[in-house]
Amino acid sequence: MKSTFLKSAVFACAVLLGACSTVPTTTATLDEARADYVAASNNPAVASYAPLEFRQASEALDRANQAAAKRESLDAIDRLAYVAKQRIATAQEIAKAKSAEAEIADASRQRDRVQLEARTAEAERAKREAAAANAQIAVAQQQAQNAQQQAQDAQAQAAAAQQQAAQLAERSARLEAILVELHAKKTERGMVVTIGDVLFATDRAELNANGMATVRKLAEVMMQNPDRTVLVEGFTDSTGSTAHNQDLSERRAQSVAQALTSLGVPRDHVAMRGYGEAYPVASNDSAANRQLNRRVEIVLSNENASIPPRAATR
Repeated sequence: MKSTFLKSAVFACAVLLGACSTVPTTTATLDEARADYVAASNNPAVASYAPLEFRQASEALDRANQAAAKRESLDAIDRLAYVAKQRIATAQEIAKAKSAEAEIADASRQRDRVQLEARTAEAERAKREAAAANAQIAVAQQQAQNAQQQAQDAQAQAAAAQQQAAQLAERSARLEAILVELHAKKTERGMVVTIGDVLFATDRAELNANGMATVRKLAEVMMQNPDRTVLVEGFTDSTGSTAHNQDLSERRAQSVAQALTSLGVPRDHVAMRGYGEAYPVASNDSAANRQLNRRVEIVLSNENASIPPRAATR
């Protein structure tokens, strides 16, 4: 594991040296991932109890560093760095759970040793005090049974905690994988997935097959994360009348919202808004830019949080 850390550290240095004459390509998320990686590598519990998870985290960080070295887009670097941060966090959490389990097991052994010494003393006293020997032995047996039950309860709790940690890690990894596949962007409002104009019928609100495939993946995320909600927001370009654009944006947002609920997402977890030609992401001076403005944005809330409204002006 030390060699893995050294490899990532040397690679990070190579990235910096290779860009010494220009501004290095990095992001805040990548810097945080590197710092988290150093902290995890200095944690003996991670090396002892989560070597596989830490190796996966190292590989994920290598991919983010390689993207930075190749000067890929900041969004791409951020997505890879975010995955690396999550894998590092997973390794640390698993190490923490297994370390706690080991401490519980050690405490149980110490308790058993103390109890054995107590029973030995009771037996020696029984030889000197025959009248009280039977009562003392009965008490010692009851104490042993209680200790054994406590040890069993502690082991069951540790196993349950480990299973819960594994389930959370698996769910988190699945969520991250799908969001990366959907090219989701992290914002202050939550993760944003954009459905472009090409995923709808021309000037209509019906989703095509590719559009439904995207919505189906997002529905899977929602079903696995019931504590999150979505806000579906529709937008158009400036071509056509304001009333037509407003109506089209609302119908497209409603089409996506209905598709989500038809796939099992609770209705009270889905909201929608149409903004017409407001909030463009590009100027409307070319066909390519107008196509960028014709979109539906699906905002996935942060965990146990509501989605803030858009600013009144932009």
